[in-house]
Amino acid sequence: MPELPEVETVVRGLNATVVGRTIDRVWTNAPASSIVVGESLRRKSFAANLRGKKIKNVTRRGKNILINLTDGLTLWTHLKMTGRFFYVQKNIDVAKHDLAIFEFKKTSAKSDFHLRFNDTRRFGRLRLYRSSEVNSQIGLKELGPEPLEISADAFVKIFRSTSRMVKPALLDQSFMAGIGNIYADETLFYAKIHPRKLTNRISKNKLLELYKHIRRTLTKAINKMGTSVDSYQGVNGQPGSFQKYLKAYANEGKPCAHCGHEIVREKIGSRSAHFCPRCQRL
Repeated sequence: MPELPEVETVVRGLNATVVGRTIDRVWTNAPASSIVVGESLRRKSFAANLRGKKIKNVTRRGKNILINLTDGLTLWTHLKMTGRFFYVQKNIDVAKHDLAIFEFKKTSAKSDFHLRFNDTRRFGRLRLYRSSEVNSQIGLKELGPEPLEISADAFVKIFRSTSRMVKPALLDQSFMAGIGNIYADETLFYAKIHPRKLTNRISKNKLLELYKHIRRTLTKAINKMGTSVDSYQGVNGQPGSFQKYLKAYANEGKPCAHCGHEIVREKIGSRSAHFCPRCQRL
């Protein structure tokens, strides 16, 4: 599943391509579960509600994309496992898994391009709500703080406020929004913290070190347009390149970059964790 850097890359790509454009029509080929229209908007279809709306800006909350429109509407998208947005020329053949196509009103050279939402596994979600209501919806309202916005003191405080294994805690979006398996493994590796270590048993100095590595790693991954280890691509169709810098995630059996010991993989909770048992002692 795309994590914070991948979603942020998509958001930046959308801001660079579709902001200011007015939706003319929307074509959908998605399962009913993939498209949701808020109760107050159900007098019209998803496509009818969107017609004539201009895209004002695109923002991110955790792993969620919020496309803010005129007339007080927000198109809330979650990419799930394989969802992708592509800004492509109209003459490119529609693919089997293009579940939604957004056509825009003609404006000079941009008129030859439209936006496609493609999702091979069809788990992605397109949800349309009034902007005043969207943040109160389940899936957004319970999200924890943003790791690139939280202060160091607040970061330490939330770790001290609970007693749970640190890897599952980092994956819990109500604890910290946007971090997934890749960046949890990477940042715990750099901070030399065992993924089973209890959050309230980690020293303040170690927590501050983890805080630093989370911010540094996420920022670098954004600059590298994310990590492409499966199907992730940006709006321009290009993959990210941060996978070249991974030291723990997907490195099972390879030597640790710190000490040379073999990286191991263990199942913790319902997810795998990659770490160095010598550097990341429990």
